[in-house]
Amino acid sequence: MKFSWRDYRDNNQQKTMPLSADEFIRRFLLHILPSGFHRIRYYGFLGNRHRKEKLEHCRQLLGMTPRKESSSEPATQEDYRDRYERLTGRSLRECPVCHRGHMISIKRLPEVPFSPAVKDTS
Repeated sequence: MKFSWRDYRDNNQQKTMPLSADEFIRRFLLHILPSGFHRIRYYGFLGNRHRKEKLEHCRQLLGMTPRKESSSEPATQEDYRDRYERLTGRSLRECPVCHRGHMISIKRLPEVPFSPAVKDTS
């Protein structure tokens, strides 16, 4: 069995390597984690533990201005409707037909639990 691969060290040349089926499967399975294991996506200064302090230290080393601390008064976050109105000049809270009245919530529908369309039978 021949396996095609790209050699990035040798000017991106495409090369062919003869491999037995067992060796190909062995190399392929090196990339699959065992059941119950989780791939770690972030490590170093982006790792979860002490991320805030590490990023602040990186900002100091880079000579960036310190981040502003939040005031004692909690800031109201911009809603998607507020952002839409700021960007387009049209409000999502007004009636789409007459553009005079305000849309109000009458009832919130309960969330439906997500179930995959295809059940995993393995």
